[in-house]
Amino acid sequence: MGINSEVDIEANLQIGPTDQGMVRIYVESQGVEIPMDFTPDEAEEIAEEIRAAAGTARNIK
Repeated sequence: MGINSEVDIEANLQIGPTDQGMVRIYVESQGVEIPMDFTPDEAEEIAEEIRAAAGTARNIK
């Protein structure tokens, strides 16, 4: 499976700060829970990548 492969899977996504000063991206799907913790700097880099991808996707349509 890759970026351009469509799948029919639903997932819940939560993003927020932890009490340890990290940013957690939490994904839950079909009984699997994936908590991913990032430093604030890492989280900002991820946010920049998401913004860039959204801009590129917007230009495709």
